[in-house]
Amino acid sequence: MVSVPLSVSTDLAHGGRWTSLRAGGREWLWRRPEPRRPLVRPGDAFADAGGVEECVPTVRGAPDHGDAWSRPWHRTGDEEWVGCPDFRLARRLRTEADTLVADYRLTAAPGYRFLWAAHALLDVSPRATLTIPDGTPARLYPDEGARWTAGAWPLVDDVPLDRLGPDDGTAVGAVVTTDQVSVHDGGDTLHLSVEAPGHPVSVALWRNLAGFPATAPYRSIGVEPMLGRVFDLSAAGDNDAARVPASGETCWRLTLRATRTGEVP
Repeated sequence: MVSVPLSVSTDLAHGGRWTSLRAGGREWLWRRPEPRRPLVRPGDAFADAGGVEECVPTVRGAPDHGDAWSRPWHRTGDEEWVGCPDFRLARRLRTEADTLVADYRLTAAPGYRFLWAAHALLDVSPRATLTIPDGTPARLYPDEGARWTAGAWPLVDDVPLDRLGPDDGTAVGAVVTTDQVSVHDGGDTLHLSVEAPGHPVSVALWRNLAGFPATAPYRSIGVEPMLGRVFDLSAAGDNDAARVPASGETCWRLTLRATRTGEVP
């Protein structure tokens, strides 16, 4: 197993979206034509173009997929940032050896509660699998609502969440209480982890095996490191969301690594 350097591209004008994540000639991010994406305005329904969207302060609920993905971002020095009505979100992307590091800082009123997800849609084959320690607490969301079924990774309510195919016409979401996940596809592996001292962390999964939407369904796989333990902020319990401390600022880190079996071309 060898490490493969990662490179990233972002589109600041359109929500700060990550448009490319490449490793050794492989593109990890899935994308689809979505004519609405360049035209969105704050408050619009989510326009699913793929890549990685920054979802904050919620994923589901209102505003749909949060308030940051639909606004233009800006750059000051090495910092990319967006201003929203209730908060300011900033990030710095850099490489350290073969590791891609994204450092985040959110500024808001003390006590402000929020969710954040790196809404990463990945281009993986039906043979791809996920590795999370067996027995890790998980919440299965069998539909678009706020209800969930408690269980333990990888099998929740007879749904094998670690398998990313083949397409079978289903679509489920899950939130797994872990700070790291590995995505395996052939000889390639993408490792994602999140560090957020003082906040609940998890990894969300959106496993759409051509089951969504009801009309013109398509395949999309989301593996989403997040702060919080629910998709919808309005459904968050006392320990299910991040909270801004008295300083008015909180920080966290997303780390990505790629490895490959054999030699890197």
